[in-house]
Amino acid sequence: MNQRFNDPQTVLVRLSEEVGQDVADIGSRWAMSGAMSLTGESSGPPRQVPMGVTLRMEQLATIIEEITKLSIDGPALLGERAAIAGLTRQGSRSVGGHAQLVESIDKPICINFARPDDLLLIPAWLKEEIDPNNRKELLSALEKSESEQLLKQADLLGIPLGVPDMEERKQPAQLTEGKTSNKRTAKTLVIEFGSLWASPLCGDLLRRSGCRVIKIESLARPDGARRGPTGFFDLLNGGKESLALDFSDDRSLEFLRKIVKEADVIVEGSRPRALRQLGIDAEKEVEAGKVWISITGYGRTGPRSKGVAFGDDAAVSGGLFLKDPLSFIADAVADPSAGVLAATLALSALKSGKGWLIDIPLSAVANWMLGTGETPEEVAENIVAEPRARKIEISATKIGQHNSQLKNEFS
Repeated sequence: MNQRFNDPQTVLVRLSEEVGQDVADIGSRWAMSGAMSLTGESSGPPRQVPMGVTLRMEQLATIIEEITKLSIDGPALLGERAAIAGLTRQGSRSVGGHAQLVESIDKPICINFARPDDLLLIPAWLKEEIDPNNRKELLSALEKSESEQLLKQADLLGIPLGVPDMEERKQPAQLTEGKTSNKRTAKTLVIEFGSLWASPLCGDLLRRSGCRVIKIESLARPDGARRGPTGFFDLLNGGKESLALDFSDDRSLEFLRKIVKEADVIVEGSRPRALRQLGIDAEKEVEAGKVWISITGYGRTGPRSKGVAFGDDAAVSGGLFLKDPLSFIADAVADPSAGVLAATLALSALKSGKGWLIDIPLSAVANWMLGTGETPEEVAENIVAEPRARKIEISATKIGQHNSQLKNEFS
């Protein structure tokens, strides 16, 4: 293996360089990825996107293969959920149906209704009496509002809102180096706290690269993806061991902290205070030689670090969407791209033999994917493939299926 992949900082510098090579047929490669068919108006033709989307996903796939020999089709990963769930493009409405692009007074914004409870906060957010279930009335109110004021109130209330031109990071991740790892087992142990798409995809790619992955869920709030398409959950979580705990129980938390101490890699997708409340400190674990992957909407620090985000709205915050007319790019594009980036940097960090805190904001990943924004010309002759998914090799286990086994092993 090339030694340049033994240091995540070197890999990140390489990833942050402008990608300009091999663009002659970039438009046709995007068309064949399956993700192009998810981009554009439902009544119009699929659309081309900034070259960086295809190039960056190809670049990540190449690095993963050079490190582990695992071969993946990077751009095709952007369409896996849609392929399994039978979803398609909807223009200014997201492929998943929850997010909506709308023109506010000063710029396009994206409101995401991924969580039903957020609808109850709409009147307080807009500071007016409004029926949150009346989508037409809501969008009309947003069109009469300024993005900055909407943003401040959204972050205060925990409403996912995408606002472009806010992401200033030049790199898709921030790295903090820890101390040398004291790895004790032959097989890398990954603890995954993440849910939905980005973190589970990272865990899945690490598993396929030879790691042992234990998926940890709260009994009170299990992974929301369990309520979605079974095939998609199986694709991302098959082959992982499942541990389900009551996070309000002291004995369960004691065991949780014990198993984290044995891990080589921790993958999580929550804001920093969530795990600190459980007695788990990322910085301390990194100093102990562990690789810590933190995937959040807007990073662990910064003006929006307390904000909530999902893949579609975070992509808009990173500037990764189409205009004239407004349209989302693929399906929650910031989620799978962040998951692949996380796996790439985690694999490199493991090769370094040191602890690393790898802070990956979805919005920064989207901005990185945008690149220069240069978009290939539309070519009518391009064959536009349907979205596709990797083969589901094994079904995901039931929640908590490995509780007894793991408690016997790590107690």
